[in-house]
Amino acid sequence: MKEPSAMMKHYLQTKENYKDCIVFYRLGDFYELFYDDAIEISNVLDLTLTHKSCGLDEKAPMCGVPYHAAENYIAKLVALGYKVAICEQLSEPKKGVKVVERDVVRVVTAGTVTDDNMLEERKNNYIMSLYISNDKLSAVYCDITTGEMNLCHFDGGLESNFSDLLNRVMPSQIIGDSKAKEFYNALPILKFGVYPKFEEYFEYAYAYDKAKENVCLQFGDNAINVFELKSNKQDVPAVGGLLEYLKETQKRTLKNISKITKVRNDQFMIIDMNTRRNLELVESIRERKKYGSLLWLLDKTKTSIGARRFRSIFDQPLQSSTEINERLDSVEELTKNLILRDRLSESLANIKDIERIAGKIAYGNVLPNDLLQLKNSLAELPKIKSFLINIKTKKLTACRENLVDFSQIVELLDKAIKPKPPALLKEGGYINDGFNQELDDLRHAKATAKRECELLEEKEKELTGIKNLKIHCNSVFGYYIEVSKGQTELVPLRYVRKQTIANAERYTTEDLQKIEDKIFNSVEYAIKLEEKLYKTLIEYLTNYLSAFAEVSKNIAEIDMLLSLAECSVKYNFCKPVINRNVKQIKIEQGRHPIVEQFVKENFISNDTLLDNDENKMAIITGPNMAGKSTFMRQVALIVFMAHIGSFVPAKYAEIAITDRIFTRVGASDDLAFGQSTFMVEMSEVANILANATDKSLVVLDEIGRGTSTFDGLSIAWAVVEYISKNLNCKTLFATHYHELSELEGVIRGVKNYKITVKEMNDTIVFLRKIVRGHANKSFGVEVAQLAGVPQKVVDRAKEISLNLEKVNQKLDMNIFGEDEEKTRQEKNNKLGQKILSILRDIDINRMSPIEAFEILHDLIDKSKSE
Repeated sequence: MKEPSAMMKHYLQTKENYKDCIVFYRLGDFYELFYDDAIEISNVLDLTLTHKSCGLDEKAPMCGVPYHAAENYIAKLVALGYKVAICEQLSEPKKGVKVVERDVVRVVTAGTVTDDNMLEERKNNYIMSLYISNDKLSAVYCDITTGEMNLCHFDGGLESNFSDLLNRVMPSQIIGDSKAKEFYNALPILKFGVYPKFEEYFEYAYAYDKAKENVCLQFGDNAINVFELKSNKQDVPAVGGLLEYLKETQKRTLKNISKITKVRNDQFMIIDMNTRRNLELVESIRERKKYGSLLWLLDKTKTSIGARRFRSIFDQPLQSSTEINERLDSVEELTKNLILRDRLSESLANIKDIERIAGKIAYGNVLPNDLLQLKNSLAELPKIKSFLINIKTKKLTACRENLVDFSQIVELLDKAIKPKPPALLKEGGYINDGFNQELDDLRHAKATAKRECELLEEKEKELTGIKNLKIHCNSVFGYYIEVSKGQTELVPLRYVRKQTIANAERYTTEDLQKIEDKIFNSVEYAIKLEEKLYKTLIEYLTNYLSAFAEVSKNIAEIDMLLSLAECSVKYNFCKPVINRNVKQIKIEQGRHPIVEQFVKENFISNDTLLDNDENKMAIITGPNMAGKSTFMRQVALIVFMAHIGSFVPAKYAEIAITDRIFTRVGASDDLAFGQSTFMVEMSEVANILANATDKSLVVLDEIGRGTSTFDGLSIAWAVVEYISKNLNCKTLFATHYHELSELEGVIRGVKNYKITVKEMNDTIVFLRKIVRGHANKSFGVEVAQLAGVPQKVVDRAKEISLNLEKVNQKLDMNIFGEDEEKTRQEKNNKLGQKILSILRDIDINRMSPIEAFEILHDLIDKSKSE
């Protein structure tokens, strides 16, 4: 029975060890895939499926990609949810050695990608690990490219608290043991379909002793105490399990992960998925792109690290008024100094991604060009520090003081790396001349030998008389003397033929062989020496990983604050008053920050007053398209912006510390998940009623419209009562149920507001102004006319509307047309006259009860027959 070849045996063993991965197996200049992997992935990536002899009777299905383009293919597979094990060639082919040494050097997953083309430059890429025991949960999330590791713990309310964390972090990958998987897969929010599939990892990794061992290996023997991991028994398994996974997949020490930051859920305002979507915080609802979102408007950062920091403040609006005001004060200081803003902007534009370059240094895959970017970025720090010399506010002062001097590293990198190094390491040529004497000598030997080669060419021309004789070199045959076919009779016997081509013969000589050996030896030794020098340089730089991380953090903070300041000036925002003494939301001349960028005419500003007493609920009536939803979103966005430490689009604003923003706006059908519009609406309302507090802001638009009029009105009415009497939270409630306006004066704190409309020539003009009072009509027909509904339908709608108003919307509504109604009325009049005629002829005083009953019976029959 035939056996697989030695290479195929090794491949099959590798695949057995990485069953859940697609194995990229390096063969020369290609990564090859075999058997089922090849069949499946050839279809996924549109690759040509071929077959390879493997020692067996049947050839093995095979497809492959060039090694230099592999990153693009791997990125596509990871984006589709695959894990890719990269089995690299670790030695060069040698005579007498059947199998080249190969091994898996890395497993690429969604949460562990490190290649630039697989990462979003302006967004963190987190992998999360969960551990649950005794109804308590710990979650750790880490970006291995930046070294950031955060730990969050929950003692209760696991489903709600973890869902909030998940929405805030949005990890690319989630791992844990079987119990964590069971918990995760039961989460109701998974219905949105935007969260990663849970990957169950080995139970042993989450065993306390094994996890503790990994924690101490990564952070030091005293890590449990240093990071206060003793208090919660779930913390160590969550962290240790993740470290084991990273160790197994990355096959190296993660030197850039040097600390664990503990995060509390109550540090941040909670924004659920519905609210994030409805307010279009990071992407637009329609296009699901950054353009048109609040992040698009406010993110003017100049650096990648600043952009990631800016995204993080969107994901984590602050609850501490002290922290908010520290940020606001720094933004204010920058708004008052145009020259400082311009200087910082110019300098920050020269800062590259120090954070992720440090990650590459930690992983050992940093390229010379990355080091040049690091050098140039570090060289900017003294300038930025000098620009901030007169700054006064706490945050900016702290950032300035933490911009340490890296002049020694800048000088070292300037001496070590060539200004324009090659893209790849394997061919050498990236270490600067003058950095190492031995390397200089080897390069000089190579240059000398090449000059010898030129002199030999001239000498051979004279000796042989072959005037067109040339000495060339290629990667296959090395150095050779080329003589055209017409001159070969002049070739001396000492020439040794190397190759015959169509129009020439190629030879070597003893002298040329010596020069060739000298050149190749100097090149080979130079490349090996460069590799050694480069490795030593990288090892030296690993001592500064923590310092690089710290300076990145401070540059990112400066960039983020500058971005907020630039927007405040550009868009005429004001500094909000926000502290623990402010209990209301008071906005004067507030504007929608995004909509005002797109409207052609001047945006109409509006005032807002909400508190927990006399103005806790605003019931807003008015026609569709008049601006109710825009106004309510505007208020929610202003509250959100204040909590991230941003100035806000208003003339003046006082914003109470808000623990959550809830929105139920628009028809967000979940039909794909088996839920109707009305069911989704009621689910969202139920969530709000269950979780809102007196510190929450609630925005509700058209509650109850997904069912019958009377059911909808009843539900809306009951919701208003419940929120006002039980939750006592600040609420904006838009509705077409004008009956709800009767609640003002009945329920304390309920106030009526309306969108003003002007009627002109059988049409309406939206004035976009919110004023006290309630709308008397919905102007639905007029809005339909504005929207371009056919005039015949509009006229018929007006007719039906008038009839409905005449009968005051009772159950016997008249829904007939004009001609039908006339005929119906004439018929009823004739019947009425007959009945009246009969009744006039009756003498009731001479009639017995039986006779009266018989006459009544006849009249009923007559009316039915008619």
